[in-house]
Amino acid sequence: MVESDAEALARARAGQSEGFRTLVERHGRALFRVAYRLTGNEQDAEDAVQEAFLRAFRRLDQYDERAKLSSWLHRIAANCAYDLLRARKRRGEDPWPDQGDERASPVEFVAPGPRPDRLVESGEVRRRVTAAMARMSAQEKAAFVLRHFEGLSIAEISQALQLDPSATKQSVLRAVRKVRQVLAPALGVAP
Repeated sequence: MVESDAEALARARAGQSEGFRTLVERHGRALFRVAYRLTGNEQDAEDAVQEAFLRAFRRLDQYDERAKLSSWLHRIAANCAYDLLRARKRRGEDPWPDQGDERASPVEFVAPGPRPDRLVESGEVRRRVTAAMARMSAQEKAAFVLRHFEGLSIAEISQALQLDPSATKQSVLRAVRKVRQVLAPALGVAP
């Protein structure tokens, strides 16, 4: 029988490392995807996830069980990714240094049948979405990633980002508008 998050959390709080290991194995990939899409860099994403799990472990007693554990972990991972980006900015570095390199793009689109014209189109779409994401604020980018890449609901994103639902909706809407603005010319439609 598969152990629930609540059971694994209870074991972790009781000092059993296997309980926390279960949570890491269960949520690690999702947190990495979020951190990677926010930082655009695999190494930074790994660092953010590692830091997120360290913070979560240290704060197990602060977790409010009325919220979903995954939302709590997503919030911590997003904050760790933001911390890395802010540190880069303070040092005068580009927060997303690999954004011009489509191979390092945090946005992956897979065409069902890789015809040459589809490959060109998907590469162009990927470059444009990456450009739009670079123009987003950290909050917009996080809301967009959690909504459109991770499939979280507005309520879950609100919890993860500690925003009111109306602020979350506005962040998602602003991000989508930015993506539409850059995609419209490529698709031949009005923004």
